[in-house]
Amino acid sequence: MKIKELIKQDAGFQYIIDSMELMSAAGRRKMLNTEFCADADTLRAEWQRLDQAIQATKEFKFKKPYIDLRHCLMCLHDLQGTLASLANHTALNEVELFEIKNLAQMAQTAKGAIAGLGLAEFLPIPDTTEVFALLDPDHTGIANFYIYDSYDPRLTPLRRELNALQTSEGDPIRISELLALQNEIQNEVCLRLSDQLHPWTETLVTTLEQMAYADFLLAKADLALRWELTRPEIGDTIEYKGLINPRLKERNEKQNLRYQPVDITLQPGVCLITGANMAGKTVLLKSVGTAQMMAQLGMYVPASKAIVRLLEGIVTSIGDDQDEMNGLSSYAAEIIKISDILRTCRSHEMLVLIDEPARTTNPVEGKALVQSIIKILNTLNSFTLITTHYSQLGADCRRLRVKGFVEDMSDLPLNPQNINRFIDYSLTEDNSDDVPHEALRIATILQCDLEMISLAKKMMNEE
Repeated sequence: MKIKELIKQDAGFQYIIDSMELMSAAGRRKMLNTEFCADADTLRAEWQRLDQAIQATKEFKFKKPYIDLRHCLMCLHDLQGTLASLANHTALNEVELFEIKNLAQMAQTAKGAIAGLGLAEFLPIPDTTEVFALLDPDHTGIANFYIYDSYDPRLTPLRRELNALQTSEGDPIRISELLALQNEIQNEVCLRLSDQLHPWTETLVTTLEQMAYADFLLAKADLALRWELTRPEIGDTIEYKGLINPRLKERNEKQNLRYQPVDITLQPGVCLITGANMAGKTVLLKSVGTAQMMAQLGMYVPASKAIVRLLEGIVTSIGDDQDEMNGLSSYAAEIIKISDILRTCRSHEMLVLIDEPARTTNPVEGKALVQSIIKILNTLNSFTLITTHYSQLGADCRRLRVKGFVEDMSDLPLNPQNINRFIDYSLTEDNSDDVPHEALRIATILQCDLEMISLAKKMMNEE
């Protein structure tokens, strides 16, 4: 699966991608076509390149080689169509020849800048000086392209006569004849240049792709520095220390709200997450999923320490992922997605993230469904996180609970704007089969209708 497919599934990951400062359309294409990778050697090699890019960025960000490279990337056009025409022996026009000349010139500037950054080993740019020379017969040294007189001896006298006639408003018939002849000669030149450039097609394709990759690599390095991301390690478990959700952290900082990183370790099988409403269970699922995506796409991750098990993919059933526009109820959309997840996990090792399954159906059947989902996933090799509000599931799996509201809430009155100051989002092992009962407490804290709360408490006491 590629980045362009993953961002459709996860708004949090879309935020990550949108935060990357790419300079070119070619770089963005390269990024969007990056594959989710489960090969350890490939990822270690990419992380090593990213290490080098981060060091170069820190050392040279405000120095000439870095600035020169970024400028080249800003001017980089995505010439896939032009290079495809060249590969197919199609005659290029003047605009397309200009694009190739511009690429050839920028490549050499970029090559020097990359060498200056100490990244030549990781970003080898082909030598395109002969391509540039072919498109710069008068040795102007500039990227502009023109069908120069030196390309065909007929052009100099023709253009001299044409210029004289046009200046003096001479015979319009002769002017038309000369213009037609000039166009014919220029087409011949374009065809001849296209034939001469054809053997360079592979070199030019490599040049474009390497520069696009350089753009993507520098954007990843810049993001890692700005967000203080961490290089993951590869292991048999999934472990994050100080895991954050970048999107939520930025939102909280803008609102002067506290943000609390969390620690979590996952083994193969099911881990059940319980906790009060507003305790961050859904955010935890999304944070783990986003970090796993970033790691297996060759990026650094938003945690102080990260160990990742390389999996074949990530499958989720999270409330805001459901598509209610297809005519299905929330429950129907959810249960179809979970059925697909089970089918996938029977043949692939996945990261599975399921948020409060069967919460929209009746509690008796809902609990039975959750029990069956846990039992099946526990027999498979996937790493599964499931959040739930159901008690007494009797499931044989690991349980973690979000600690939730702290005991000291002396700064009352509370409100929706400051309530997160009184929630401990850290996880604790919980071997009980109960879930926290915090609904009425939260309703009270939020100053909801007192009669509703009072009646609810009375009914609970009567049971």
